[in-house]
Amino acid sequence: MKCSLINNQQKYILSSFAWFIMLLIYSSCERGESKTTDETIEEPWEIIFNGQNLDGWTPKFQHHETGDNYANTFRVVDGVIQVNYDGYDSFDERYGHLFYKNPYGSFHLKFDYRFTEQWMEDAPSYTYRNSGVMFHSQAPETILKEQDWPISVEYQMLADAGDGKPRPTGNMCSPGTEVYFEGEMDPRHCIDSSSPTFPWDEWVHAELIVYSDSLVIHKVNGEEVLQYTKPQIGGGVAKRFDPSYKVDGKLLKEGYIGLQAEGQGVEFKNIKIKAFQ
Repeated sequence: MKCSLINNQQKYILSSFAWFIMLLIYSSCERGESKTTDETIEEPWEIIFNGQNLDGWTPKFQHHETGDNYANTFRVVDGVIQVNYDGYDSFDERYGHLFYKNPYGSFHLKFDYRFTEQWMEDAPSYTYRNSGVMFHSQAPETILKEQDWPISVEYQMLADAGDGKPRPTGNMCSPGTEVYFEGEMDPRHCIDSSSPTFPWDEWVHAELIVYSDSLVIHKVNGEEVLQYTKPQIGGGVAKRFDPSYKVDGKLLKEGYIGLQAEGQGVEFKNIKIKAFQ
């Protein structure tokens, strides 16, 4: 009897242990399935430049109607979007932007850029090795013919100008807009990032993370270089816009993305975006 009692106890212990192991395995599987489900529903990256043509993009230049790609300034060459001025006799304040067709509110944008040797010498001196990507912009069809910059926020790109002075990239500029920096409304048109200065002909990887009208993060080559909040309409710089659009103090919740052309040759590639809910 004693031997039989011990065997029954052993069977009970072994049975309980087996159920415990099965419960752990089941819980682990549940967690794994949940993680897989979360990863599956994560928004995918959208390639917004196909590397072949400008389908889905609309140009707008000062002095020209929306849709007029003056002198073929924006073109696709060897798989990149190129800002090229070989068809110009003079710049004549033809500030241009190439807008993607869809507006975005909260998103993560990635792209690579580098400058070219081209620069229009009659363009303002500040445009030398200077370009940008606009976001939360007004729609291209609302930009007036003689308007210079869209009311928007800019991820500004700079490069070494050859004078030994630091020129960080991934800065913020604000044509017709304002932002909060370090908790306060910042009156400056441009706010420098903490990035190093890059050679003008080096490919740089840029990222822009935007949470609607709250937080904006700029990254350069994978490193965060600038952060600010509350992008909104206000301030100056942009000229000859429709006054009904410029409602100062209005928070910018969404808008269009535009590649800039302001006298300096530049190339863009690997442009993709992930929208957030």
